[in-house]
Amino acid sequence: MTATTDGSTGALPPRAPSASEATAETTESAAQTRTAVRKDTADAARRATTRATDYLLSVQDPNGWWKGDLATNVTMDAEDLLLRQFLGIQDPELTEAAARYIRGEQQTDGTWATFHGGPGELSTTIEGYVALRLAGDEPDAPHMAKASAWVREQGGIAASRVFTRIWLALFGWWRWEDLPELPPELIYLPRWFPLNIYDFGCWARQTIVPLTVVSAKRPVRPAPFALDELHVDPQNPDPPRPLAPAASWDGLFQRLDRALHLYHKVAPRTLRGAAMRSAARWIIERQENDGCWGGIQPPAVYSLIALHLLGYDLDHPVLRAGLASLDRFAVWREDGARMIEACQSPLWDTCLATIALADAGVPADHPQLVKAVDWMLAEQIDRPGDWSVRRPQLPSGGWAFEFENDTYPDIDDTAEVVLALRRVRHPDPQRVQAAVNRAVRWNLGMQSRNGAWGAFDVDNTSPLPNRLPFCDFGEVIDPPSADVTAHVVEMLADVGRAHDPRTRRGIAWLLAEQEPTGAWFGRWGTNYVYGTGSVLPALAAAGVPRSHPAVRRAVRWLEQVQNDDGGWGEDQRSYQDKERWAGRGTSTASQTAWALMALLAAGERESEAVRRGVRWLVGTQREDGSWDEPYYTGTGFPWDFSINYHLYRQVFPLTALGRYLGGGPAGATVGA
Repeated sequence: MTATTDGSTGALPPRAPSASEATAETTESAAQTRTAVRKDTADAARRATTRATDYLLSVQDPNGWWKGDLATNVTMDAEDLLLRQFLGIQDPELTEAAARYIRGEQQTDGTWATFHGGPGELSTTIEGYVALRLAGDEPDAPHMAKASAWVREQGGIAASRVFTRIWLALFGWWRWEDLPELPPELIYLPRWFPLNIYDFGCWARQTIVPLTVVSAKRPVRPAPFALDELHVDPQNPDPPRPLAPAASWDGLFQRLDRALHLYHKVAPRTLRGAAMRSAARWIIERQENDGCWGGIQPPAVYSLIALHLLGYDLDHPVLRAGLASLDRFAVWREDGARMIEACQSPLWDTCLATIALADAGVPADHPQLVKAVDWMLAEQIDRPGDWSVRRPQLPSGGWAFEFENDTYPDIDDTAEVVLALRRVRHPDPQRVQAAVNRAVRWNLGMQSRNGAWGAFDVDNTSPLPNRLPFCDFGEVIDPPSADVTAHVVEMLADVGRAHDPRTRRGIAWLLAEQEPTGAWFGRWGTNYVYGTGSVLPALAAAGVPRSHPAVRRAVRWLEQVQNDDGGWGEDQRSYQDKERWAGRGTSTASQTAWALMALLAAGERESEAVRRGVRWLVGTQREDGSWDEPYYTGTGFPWDFSINYHLYRQVFPLTALGRYLGGGPAGATVGA
């Protein structure tokens, strides 16, 4: 005890800490808290990564590839039924299975949308409705009456897109004379002439050539029922539209279309017949080994119709193989519903899965990764395709998106496959390196004049195809995009070409394309989150400093659009209204992962935004290690054609978590 000043005894009161000591204690406590939070987040991320890795390995095909379902909208299913009706090969069981799927996709207001949670879309609703009529649904049934009433409110069949009215014209539900004209003589236009077939993107080119035959033949099969309920005025289904001013592009092409309608009446029979035979040869030459065309559904259905109109019967080997290929686009569900994929994405899914597993720490010589590499190596394309029209001297060496599509390898897949190959320790490294060398040479040779890269072709940028009255749906050209260019730049940096003048031109183009907000537009994924998530890792790989103003602007934008729950999401509507929707939407696993990959590349691993994003991924993971994602985060045509890649929800979160834990992409020297 100690004596006090008043003579009593007692303990001395503790000395109050000084201001500097209090600050130090607070700082130390805060640091300890941050350390604990980081450790807790890392531990949770590690557990989630293990579960996700086990899940992804479990869904690999025994042959080495991965493929998730590719969902689009019910026009694929409707047009499949219409094709079978046109060819007279209906199957009641198949029709009911397709109808079950279409009914399940109808929204409460009677419409069908082009993406989950989206607004009703007129042409999609018309085609879904007609398909259900083919399946036996009566027009006065409540779900059908609701759909037809909505169609009339939107202007009826007359307001639908050209492709929908072509399908209806096949059965006399629309007049061929009221459709834009597309003459088969187009096949003869030289490559230097405006609007030759190589001015169109490859997907449009494959569709337009067979449709020139259909347009010339103007077939009509007996309709099994009328569709008066889908017209605003059944007595006047196609009221005249005013012509645009002659001095405008629209006015010019409207008048050109009128001239082509006149030409249809007087076209020399010899010339027209020769043009259709040339179109048929062009179509047949591009049929893939499995019977499909371009690995995508739309060109296949139109090619089958065109060839059938030219006298090829259903037992002809070309048609028999083509029809068989369509069955491979079908996904049968547990409830007996049948969904048609617009295309299939095994190469894309496999290279992304390989990257995800490698970046998550799976050993570079893991047998399943080696098997994936073996499969990818066997899929490299060694013959020229339509891309060689503009690059005739360039040796082939790319990869396609699909199982079979040797005519159209794509630049994006090729870049990502190289990144995947170089992450794996293969027992035959010389074979891998030879494939990488061929791919790098091909990708460099496919650079456009502006220094950037498109998806399939070089300098496919003519503004004229989009002006045609026929082309009122989706993109019909293939200009360079930020996401594809970024993937190529990242790949070139990975193989040691960061300082190659061609790589630097790509980087300069990317920097010039940055939006004022700090984001980049996403052409093949939704949208600004995808574009930004592609570009920042590429810039980092190429050595652009994290302090670069473009990088800091992008980081600020990503932080600003992060959702309150910690995730990121972006609705398809950002393609139409970027002021309201850019970077905005319900949080999704794939988009959260893209944002995290961008922020991690920019050096933001310790940021609050990254921690919250990682916690969101961990918190939304399912018990089996997967994620759910009903929202569409893939893009076929911006706004017009949206895609839900079912494997995106697995590969990108795993990639992001792996990079969060490992500090960045797996070392590329593994496979070198």
